[in-house]
Amino acid sequence: MSQDLKAGSRWVSAVDDTEVIVVKAAGSGGLTLECGGYPMLPAGTAKPADVGLDSAFAGGTAIGKRFEHDSGLEVLATKAGAGTLCVGGVPLSLKDAKPLPASD
Repeated sequence: MSQDLKAGSRWVSAVDDTEVIVVKAAGSGGLTLECGGYPMLPAGTAKPADVGLDSAFAGGTAIGKRFEHDSGLEVLATKAGAGTLCVGGVPLSLKDAKPLPASD
């Protein structure tokens, strides 16, 4: 399944409540964004009834957190869920917050 991971596109998990929006899509051509062990679906797509959360990818996704991939792909979780966000079976890393400048 080919995914068009463009900045601003919205994706939903096929197996739980996780929803994300693509913030940066640099170098994401040919990548497949997954959640809970299954490819994510474009927002508004009906979820298949015959799939369930893979326990190996059940680390959870927190709302409001940004996740990034080595390719430059960055997504923002807009709805929390039980699945882990991955690309090619490799979990995305949580993006660190930028420190605010000192206000001396």
